[in-house]
Amino acid sequence: MTALALAASSPSTPSCLLAVGLNHASAPLDLRGRYAVPVDRLASTLQGLREHLLARGAPATGLTLLSTCNRTELYLGGSDAADLLAPVETWFAAQGGAGPDDLRPHRYVHQDADVARHAFRVAAGLDSAVLGEPQILGQLKTAVRTADAAGMLGGTLQQLFQRSFAVAKAVRSGTEIGAHPVSLAAAAVRIALQLFGDLSQQRVLFIGAGEMIDLVATHLAARAPAAIAVANRSLERAEALAGRLGGTALPLVGLDRRLHEFDLIVSCTASSLPLVGLGAVQRALRARRRRPMLMFDLAVPRDIEAEVGGLDDVYLYTVDDLASRAAEGGERRLAAVQAAESLVDAGVDHFRLWLARRASVPLVQAVLAQGESWREQELQRARRALTRGAPVDEVLQLLSATLTRKLLHGALAGLHHSKGEEHAAWTDAAQRCFLRSDAHGAG
Repeated sequence: MTALALAASSPSTPSCLLAVGLNHASAPLDLRGRYAVPVDRLASTLQGLREHLLARGAPATGLTLLSTCNRTELYLGGSDAADLLAPVETWFAAQGGAGPDDLRPHRYVHQDADVARHAFRVAAGLDSAVLGEPQILGQLKTAVRTADAAGMLGGTLQQLFQRSFAVAKAVRSGTEIGAHPVSLAAAAVRIALQLFGDLSQQRVLFIGAGEMIDLVATHLAARAPAAIAVANRSLERAEALAGRLGGTALPLVGLDRRLHEFDLIVSCTASSLPLVGLGAVQRALRARRRRPMLMFDLAVPRDIEAEVGGLDDVYLYTVDDLASRAAEGGERRLAAVQAAESLVDAGVDHFRLWLARRASVPLVQAVLAQGESWREQELQRARRALTRGAPVDEVLQLLSATLTRKLLHGALAGLHHSKGEEHAAWTDAAQRCFLRSDAHGAG
């Protein structure tokens, strides 16, 4: 079978993209908490998904997992999105102890160019709870690096995310989305000032020492509270952050017995279970003689039991609460959304074109291989004729005529045997391929 016939009968596997996820707009905080994946478990989680897909005969050519306090999303490359969707949904739902039908009302699915649009909007902060927030881009880059280091990114997803980073950069530099930033940290400071007036008499405790705590701590420390303490599973990291803030480091062990010392508590760890329970806070309130406590739980899943928010003298804010407060100050940036979305649209159009060209690569290779095969056949025939003493001009005439007939045969046969819409398609293709003007056909 010729290379071209082989390509027609058994086309190379096309590339498809699939994204499945849930976020702050589709799922409540506690549900998102069940699907959150710490950074140090991204690679092993992806490995589990890859094995799940292989066992069900639906291998993926690329995998990436993005998990933040606002979203958990899977990005996949493969040969057929329809084949991937069912096993991915089953696996994804099981990660949170649910079935696909239970998760379906809260999850979203995107395919191909729609995956690009979603990824570009995520990278640019257009899909964030706080419009234009910059942290998501760094989190997405971490997710991509992790997938790449684990050998799971794949060429199509690599192209997708490199383009998403470029779109995000264009949005940041070419629009006002990034101007006048309103962050969760700024929202936390505003709430604290509304409650306490100033922080000069307040003692602040940070539980955790990650990026989010670092960001909020920097904002709050600038208000010169009376005291700062940092508690973390790794005492070394707690000491490093406390040293920069001019505070002290505390171990997590026994922290519940010291909660009463603090007026403001900010917690954001990767713990799968709450670190601050209702009983511990109740004991702290009694020791404080009912003086109020302000608490920010920025973790997903929660670090502070939800029931704590029902106590009379506790003001508990979750990451979703802060996002809502932060969004209230975002009106000045809304005018820039249209310009940002136009940049996303342009990026999607370019990516769609890249996908189409990538899908045609096997056909182009097959056409080139077939042409090379014909050329070699006729060249060998011409050499044999020359060896037998045939006139050179006669050999060249036969070589060119035979190659021309072979090149035109498929199109002429299509024109001759087709009718209706198929004949119109053959006519258009023949005109485009063989009746080009010198300006378009030269070379």
